[in-house]
Amino acid sequence: MISRRDFLQTSMAATAILGASAYGNWGRLAAQQALTQDQLLEFDTFGNVSLIHVTDIHGQLKPIFFREPEVNLGVGGNKGEVPHVTGADFRRLYGIDDGSPSHYALTYDDFTALAREYGRMGGLDRVATVVNAIRAARPDALLLDGGDTWHGSYTCHHTQGQDMVNVMNALKPDAMTFHWEFTLGSERMQEIVEGLPFAALGQNIFDAEWDEPAELFKPYKFFERGGVKIAVIGQAFPYMPIANPGWMFPEYSFGIRDQHMQQMVDEVREQGAGLVVLLSHNGFDVDKKMAAQVKGIDVILSGHTHDALPEPVLVGDTVIVASGSNGKFVSRVDLDVRDGRMMGFRHKLIPIFSDVIAPDAQMTALIDEQRAPYKDALAEVIGQTDSLLYRRGNFNGSWDDLICAALMSEREADIAMSPGVRWGPSLLPGQDITREDIFNVTSMSYGEAYRTEMTGDYIRIVLEDVGDNIFNPDPYYQQGGDMVRVGGLGYRIDISKPQGQRISDMTLLKTGEAIDPEKSYVVAGWASVNEGTEGPQIWDVVESHIRKQGTVSIEPNTSVKVAGA
Repeated sequence: MISRRDFLQTSMAATAILGASAYGNWGRLAAQQALTQDQLLEFDTFGNVSLIHVTDIHGQLKPIFFREPEVNLGVGGNKGEVPHVTGADFRRLYGIDDGSPSHYALTYDDFTALAREYGRMGGLDRVATVVNAIRAARPDALLLDGGDTWHGSYTCHHTQGQDMVNVMNALKPDAMTFHWEFTLGSERMQEIVEGLPFAALGQNIFDAEWDEPAELFKPYKFFERGGVKIAVIGQAFPYMPIANPGWMFPEYSFGIRDQHMQQMVDEVREQGAGLVVLLSHNGFDVDKKMAAQVKGIDVILSGHTHDALPEPVLVGDTVIVASGSNGKFVSRVDLDVRDGRMMGFRHKLIPIFSDVIAPDAQMTALIDEQRAPYKDALAEVIGQTDSLLYRRGNFNGSWDDLICAALMSEREADIAMSPGVRWGPSLLPGQDITREDIFNVTSMSYGEAYRTEMTGDYIRIVLEDVGDNIFNPDPYYQQGGDMVRVGGLGYRIDISKPQGQRISDMTLLKTGEAIDPEKSYVVAGWASVNEGTEGPQIWDVVESHIRKQGTVSIEPNTSVKVAGA
């Protein structure tokens, strides 16, 4: 990977590939504290090919607040490398002024105050405005969706993803790949994919019985744009049956399959591709390793880990673009492709400030149509929050602290566990908590809240396994999201240790006693990947708890001690 000082010019064989980011146009407006739509969309059209990238929207049709992570640790060769830089360190790295729009959009500090100043972000009617503006300047631009689209909200759950399918079809992407979409189940997945008016891609989606590429998902698709034959290769989330319930999609197997990826790259090159684009749901560190392993990929549009980076990262000759999540950003990449080679690029991470970008009227009407049957249920106020409720961070977030408190209270448990998923908008102190807000952080097709007994040793094994999914120094073994969140339990984790040696000093918080490896504890959790899990739905558990509390207040969580960072 090249250093940032070398970012603007790097060698590609005997020819210079020139790259530039237009991020600074909106990133240094702190003096005036004002933005206009024209400023956000300003871009000097470059070259002959344009890519538009959105990813990890997670069912969010409307503008939201979304706090970026405070803790995002890298290990091995990625220690201290983006995207594993946060807060003030991130702002120094990119020259971001304190209090600026980009401070608010890209980092976590002073989030509440800046959110009240700059307002919500996202909304697919605003995304539509941005996409339409890019298409007006470059009519043949490719719009590519990195997946995690048909999941993550009340309406998405109750329509089995149809609300998002309808809205995204109106946005007219050219291709997408997948992750959480598979948790709709194989039958529903096939029903939707067969009706899509664009390409459903995944070179690593295989038939589980025959171990050959699945017919429903093509590995790549060719497009002719700007006089260039472009190959877009899809890469679905590699670890579906590990991170999500494999029994919901038993027909399919996944995996990284980088050797097959190399075959696909070679194949499209042999068929005359002048530009090879990987539409990926690997996660950023996995994409970096793949860029080093697989030769011939020009651009990777990265998804899954929700990273928003104002400048691409170059690994060898490959440009890696990270476009955030929840509809907060749209990436535009213009490329100069000549004689079968990428000669240069320009990039802009466009923040979707919903008070600045005018909504597209047709898209607004379509979104409201999807939501209309559920309007009253969505808007019902369940309680209020005195605390900032957010999810992102390697070890905890206040939304999951609240969910764990609900599990322990409603399910009468000693310890609670909440999965370390990254999706879910934030709420500011003083806001009402609506049913929609609860579903935004709990909605899934396997949301049963289980109650069981686990020995202290088994709890440690669970923490060790999840910890290795995150902190294994080889990105190809990083299979999960963030660390499982825990309530009622304290522990120490040394992320520099190997698997089996990271977790120590486990404590039952209500007594202060050390966890006994031989003793059984009552544990409540949700989102088990095991078939036949029984229990009330997690959103009902959380709603009941919040109704009893009236107003929730979440104290700072100091139960996890981190070493080796």
